Amino acid sequence: MAVQTHTTDAPLSQGTLLTPGEVAVLFRVDPKTVTRWAQAGKLSAVRTLGGHRRFHEAEVRQLLTGVPQQRAGE
Repeated sequence: MAVQTHTTDAPLSQGTLLTPGEVAVLFRVDPKTVTRWAQAGKLSAVRTLGGHRRFHEAEVRQLLTGVPQQRAGE
């Protein structure tokens, strides 16, 4: 029995996709916060065939450059 997989070229051609959990680790927030950002339009998301959100790593990294870094001792 052959297993068919469905893929789309558009999301993958733009680079690596990150899960909400991976984005949350980078921003040091809860994954639900990342989901709320996507729902509010603050962060664009791609939906997988299963309905899960994925985020373009390049966009996330660009947003990270605008986040103030936590100083040591705080």
